[in-house]
Amino acid sequence: MRAISTAAGGMLRARLRSASRVRGGGGGEGAGRWTTPGHEEQPKGYLFNRPPPPPGESRKWEDWELPCYFTSFLTVVILGVGLNAKPDLTIETWAHQKALERLQQQELAAAGASGDGDAE
Repeated sequence: MRAISTAAGGMLRARLRSASRVRGGGGGEGAGRWTTPGHEEQPKGYLFNRPPPPPGESRKWEDWELPCYFTSFLTVVILGVGLNAKPDLTIETWAHQKALERLQQQELAAAGASGDGDAE
């Protein structure tokens, strides 16, 4: 039993050691995944490599922006209305309705039984 646990421990340590090398933790075997020679340490520009417009001017929209924003807005509206209008088909709602129906039947049966007893 001791030999099995020792062997399992050795295999686990070897796997963890190899995983830490792949992820760039410790070791120092050269450049890691995110620090290869082609990557920069700090960004040196503007967002999406687009300089801001001069003061007083607004940014010109690209061809894809209006249809994308329009369809995104419509999707949110349609989903919002559609999901709010969907029927409630949960088991709790069904059970509640069945319980109310049974209570009504019991009340009618009790009212009918008490009504029949008065007539005799």
